[in-house]
Amino acid sequence: MKKTFRFATLFATLALVAPAVGAADRPNIILILTDDLGWGDLGVYFQNARRASGNTASFTTPHLDRLAREGAQLTHHYCAAPVCAPSRASLLLGVSQGHANVRDNQFDKALENNHTLATVLRRAGYATAAIGKWGLHGQSNTSTDGAQPDAPAHPLNRGFDSFYGLLRHIDGHEHYPKEAPYFAEKAKARGPVSVWDGRSNVTAGLDKCYTTDLFTARAKNFITAHTASTPQQPFFLYLAFDTPHAVLELPTQAYPAGGGLKGGLQWLGAPGRMINTASGTIDSWIHPDFAAATYDDSPDSAAPPKPWPDAYRRQATSVRRIDDAVADLRQLLVDLHVDEDTLIVFTSDNGPERESMLGGQFSPEFFASFGPFDGIKRDLWEGGLRVPTIACWPGHIPAGRVVAQPSAQWDWLPTFAEVAGLPAPARTDGVSLLPALTGQGRARERGPLYFEYNVGGRTPSYPAFEPGRRDRPRNQMQAVRLVDLIGVRYDVKSADDKFEIYDVVADPKETKNLARDPANGALQRKLQETALQSRRPDSAAPRPYDAALVPALATTATVAGVEWRAYTGPFPWVPDFAALTPVATGTMSRPDPAGVPPNAAAGLLFTGRLVVPADGEYTFYLTTDTGAVLRLHEATLLDADFCYAHGTEKSATIRLQAGPHPFRFSSLQAGVHAPALQLEWSGPGFARQPIPARAFVRAPAAAHP
Repeated sequence: MKKTFRFATLFATLALVAPAVGAADRPNIILILTDDLGWGDLGVYFQNARRASGNTASFTTPHLDRLAREGAQLTHHYCAAPVCAPSRASLLLGVSQGHANVRDNQFDKALENNHTLATVLRRAGYATAAIGKWGLHGQSNTSTDGAQPDAPAHPLNRGFDSFYGLLRHIDGHEHYPKEAPYFAEKAKARGPVSVWDGRSNVTAGLDKCYTTDLFTARAKNFITAHTASTPQQPFFLYLAFDTPHAVLELPTQAYPAGGGLKGGLQWLGAPGRMINTASGTIDSWIHPDFAAATYDDSPDSAAPPKPWPDAYRRQATSVRRIDDAVADLRQLLVDLHVDEDTLIVFTSDNGPERESMLGGQFSPEFFASFGPFDGIKRDLWEGGLRVPTIACWPGHIPAGRVVAQPSAQWDWLPTFAEVAGLPAPARTDGVSLLPALTGQGRARERGPLYFEYNVGGRTPSYPAFEPGRRDRPRNQMQAVRLVDLIGVRYDVKSADDKFEIYDVVADPKETKNLARDPANGALQRKLQETALQSRRPDSAAPRPYDAALVPALATTATVAGVEWRAYTGPFPWVPDFAALTPVATGTMSRPDPAGVPPNAAAGLLFTGRLVVPADGEYTFYLTTDTGAVLRLHEATLLDADFCYAHGTEKSATIRLQAGPHPFRFSSLQAGVHAPALQLEWSGPGFARQPIPARAFVRAPAAAHP
């Protein structure tokens, strides 16, 4: 039965708390995340065109193609980092790598205890479930005992009501947890592969369970049980496959016929026979479309075609298994009459890998898994960052829609929050994609997309890649996308290093470096400035530009004071007010909730520019009895929101260039009384003190459209 969704009424009223949002207004949400699936690995994205050109080193994904036809393709969608742990952290936290606490190769580091997709949706009344690979639990991945149930960042401690899957990142390299043939020689050093049901290790009963099948069957079991027991409560399912990544093991048998409630994969729940494909021979079944597949790589037209090497039959089978799983899940939604009430998002954590971990030759070149781009996993070229992404919501996202605007995985938190009827938290770096997906509502202006990553090694020397980036040293890397343009720099030594600049709409392969044109000097400076203005340093992931001064704005006309905007609530957290409509506005000399008319609002947004008197290091101090978030430029400086103990002090140090710096200061009200709020600073030549009114300026009224 189709539900009625009343977005205009829902968001115009701004009655943005979970109890005020009716169950009929909130769809189920299924977020499917694959592991190392390249932009070029989907038929609709690249493989179909490759096959149409006569290249038989190609394969099809018919069910994912159907999902794209019936929904939207996000063709310029980016992961947060070109490797799994930081990418998944940014996705779950709704922040870029400029703010995420997991960066570089910090596998198994504890995900920050802050807003997540799950905490936001649970606050909106959703049942939340995580199934599959986690890798952010906060325990060593080298323990011979494996993961432990008391992990500090266990999914159950980060907003999920239930969890079934792999806690350790390393366990996702193996696709038969109990038998673990790949891990057999490594178990002494790394410990056993473990699958957890909540905090219980259930690996002993998982005979012959291929993880794609296991996680799909468990997902179907969760959806079926939840729909039967609490049909009026929407659910959020984070389904994180650990394939086609790593060892490229094969299923035991063909995908079961049918699909949905009665067919396809089924959860049996019996130890030794947990799912209906837990029989036959492990690592044995090749999809019939690929068992006898051949290709021709010889310049001699008379030469006979060659059989696909085993590694590529395995890769294609692994991707098709995911394709079948998505069809199975969709049929279940139809059988349960909730297909029109469910938003499905399908994406990948990063670009394609070049190691199968089975030994022997393997390369993403065979299928051109990187698509029309250069770069693979661990690269900040498009092939490493741009990921295949599909969103489908029958009746709400028009069929066949293509969203070509740049977007990133940290946009899903504000998107899902809007779908659920809540404002996004102020700390998020994303914007809601709902208007772009549905064609309805007001799309918010897109800010820069920011990326950073550090790893040794080099971009592969593939003949398909541009000569200038083959075998390019990686090391410290950074990228910034501004509308159609992206700036990329490798082996970064300082904040003054030049970006290469490409128009990735007109030139997706990044062949023409626009930085060579002297006319683009201002653009180069803009990229360098944005790279410093969009992030906060992390001592666990040091960068050569950490100590650089954050650039101020160029001097422009200003007047004294700040603008304030008041918003109705109540709000469950400090919200991203910029996405909401104020009920009152005004100006004042400095941010001061006491200066706003009584009963005007439950939340306040102060904006303007903070004039820094001299170059140097500044420390900011914030105390409030409600909640508040301070952002300078695109960086979150002070976050007194999630689990904030009211009345305690938050502080942060930042190096700033003299001059004006744009700020957004979001604050909650305390009922009819203005909150007790204190904002102070110290800096070069002066001790800690309240920030004086003379430090606050704003653009004159005539400057506003």
